[in-house]
Amino acid sequence: MYTRAMPLTRDQLAMRAAQELRDGYTVNLGIGIPTLVANHIPRGITVSLQSENGLLGMGPFPTEEQVDADLINAGKQTITARPGASYFSSHDSFAMIRGGHIDIAILGAMQVTDKGDLANWMVPGKMVKGMGGAMDLVAGVERVVVVMEHCNKKGESKVLPACSLPLTGARCIDMVITDLCVLEMDRARGLFRLTELAPGVTMDEVKAKTAAKIIVSDKPRTISV
Repeated sequence: MYTRAMPLTRDQLAMRAAQELRDGYTVNLGIGIPTLVANHIPRGITVSLQSENGLLGMGPFPTEEQVDADLINAGKQTITARPGASYFSSHDSFAMIRGGHIDIAILGAMQVTDKGDLANWMVPGKMVKGMGGAMDLVAGVERVVVVMEHCNKKGESKVLPACSLPLTGARCIDMVITDLCVLEMDRARGLFRLTELAPGVTMDEVKAKTAAKIIVSDKPRTISV
């Protein structure tokens, strides 16, 4: 029976990433797709969303009536704050990150390697706003999950043997969630293992669109969102 491939949408990527959260976690969400995770916190758990510009307790994105131009995340998007949220300086915020007080960071990426290297902060020759907190996050956070599209706009794989862009961190990624599959780092082998496929997506399609070497599980699960 033919099953039409259904690569995940940006919202579905965020929903799958939100499944990695656990009750009581302190969580940092990167710019781009990761910010959508705030809208998909699983029911029955409480997490504290931290922004490196100095906020602990972010809520979902605001409705038009809730917009407060003074309340923004590190990506300069307007946000909401949950009851009990706290505000502090960037100095204190980075002390939380560097001190190992963030349980998980969910970040975007332009490139990753099969060994868990991450490039997500600049493209040479293009204007960038700055390095941001990504390098501190990958060094100081217990678990790093990357959420991204599997290929770039040219159709080229973003999962590579080596990054051509400047690295944010080396061997720092624990999981990669793409619109085609989920890759989990096998620390014993030092490579990513394919553990889940998007609905209708085949192993052959993932292999054809992945430039790097990956380990293939015998029976990968179907991503549930």
